[in-house]
Amino acid sequence: MSKMIYIGTDGGATTSKVGGVWSNGSTISTKLLQSSTNSTHGPEAVVRSWVEAVNAYLAQHELSWDQVSGVGLAVPGPFQRYGVFDRSANLPENFAGFDVHTAYSNALAEKAGRAIPLTVGNDGDMGGIAEAQHARGNSNGTVLMLAPGSGLGCAYINKDGLALDGDTLAGMEGGHMPAPLHLLGVKQYPCGCGRTWGCIEVYTCLSGLQYLLAEKLEQYPEHDLAKSTLSMKERAFTLRGLAQKGDKLAVELFDFQAKAMGLHVANMVMALDPKFVVIGGGLMDPEATTTAFRERYLEIVRSNAREYLWPYQRDSISIVPAALGDLSQSIGAALAALYKNRA
Repeated sequence: MSKMIYIGTDGGATTSKVGGVWSNGSTISTKLLQSSTNSTHGPEAVVRSWVEAVNAYLAQHELSWDQVSGVGLAVPGPFQRYGVFDRSANLPENFAGFDVHTAYSNALAEKAGRAIPLTVGNDGDMGGIAEAQHARGNSNGTVLMLAPGSGLGCAYINKDGLALDGDTLAGMEGGHMPAPLHLLGVKQYPCGCGRTWGCIEVYTCLSGLQYLLAEKLEQYPEHDLAKSTLSMKERAFTLRGLAQKGDKLAVELFDFQAKAMGLHVANMVMALDPKFVVIGGGLMDPEATTTAFRERYLEIVRSNAREYLWPYQRDSISIVPAALGDLSQSIGAALAALYKNRA
């Protein structure tokens, strides 16, 4: 009998990716297969492109639809209910109310000639599932993942390898908890979610870097970025490269973001008491950042978190960088399908 597999689709707002695992949880391939999501063509067109991407993945690895025991789908939240999109900040308005679970299930069944179990979840949660499997190895310690990028992805993975998402599927939106502004010494900046209490996402991610930069430039009036004609958002995009070249202003901004992340780690650890904390996102990407940049960032995170942890947590919790990069959400979706099948 052919070895059974589980496929994961990462349906991102910009690009979609496919990954897969064998029935023992090991990854089929670390080679990234991705394509444009083409969300402007509408949700039905996106679903068709996902099916074709899975078909291409199977062909690439000499696998067949008969071997597919389940499929997982990682998509941006929020959801109106399980498998149904709500209004997303990163997808066109016509995705709101779309029953992606039913549509993708039907499309998969048509292609495979039989029904295939489909598991749908938040993309941050799915990424956490994959990173948790990697971080804890043979143990079953719980895992908190925080992934700063455009926004702050958050996930908490239980001992069974699955993500906590809450009764309304809105759990672990930790990026929209208020930041400890009194410790950070900054203003309440508005968040894209609509809240104005100072979401921690704004102080740890690209979404708020333009605000932090504008304030920092008041201290550096002679800096090239102070004289630039680019928009503040465009100037913010240059900071990561500048920091890795030792630019003092840029280094200070990422040090600040690392401090904010460390305080948030402490907050989340107080609530969840995980064994592992995984820091992901673009700042931990080995292809986009230097080893020195990543190590400096992580050390600041660790030192700021440690100050506020309970004494017995300080030496028991491991704060580590993510390891799977762009593969995490598709692999996590495949693992979620596998774990659901085992349940």
